[in-house]
Amino acid sequence: MTIAQRVDADIVVAMKARDEHKLTTLRMVKSALKNKAIDKRADLTDAEESQILSTLIKQRRESVESFTKGNRPELAEKERTEIGIIEAYLPKEAGEDEIRQVVQGAIAHLAEGGTKPGPKDMGAAMKVVQQRILANGLRADGKLVSEIVKAELAK
Repeated sequence: MTIAQRVDADIVVAMKARDEHKLTTLRMVKSALKNKAIDKRADLTDAEESQILSTLIKQRRESVESFTKGNRPELAEKERTEIGIIEAYLPKEAGEDEIRQVVQGAIAHLAEGGTKPGPKDMGAAMKVVQQRILANGLRADGKLVSEIVKAELAK
């Protein structure tokens, strides 16, 4: 069952339960997925759907930060609730230890070419790491991955 199909099914459940906040959030997710499919003029792959949800979560996190700075805790809490609802449709987020293992494996793979990769090889390392994270069915915050790659390459 794709993410879009699960969202559709959960919209019906939220309607029956009269859960307005969840219903509004799921409708927003559905419209974002539908808009991307219309732009692409084809059905979305699971990876594309996950990417859209990750973007929505990132937007919500930025809103939480803005609302917190603007002394609007009730709006920040509403955004946090939406993040929780959206995250339920994504694969589990990789922990720091899991990311570090993937990064070390990717750096070892790059080192097979002969020379030990250094900080100048950040782009190549990030590319390999991101591919491996997706291949493992995980998701990770890009900022955290970047920091770990930078630290590992500096060793």
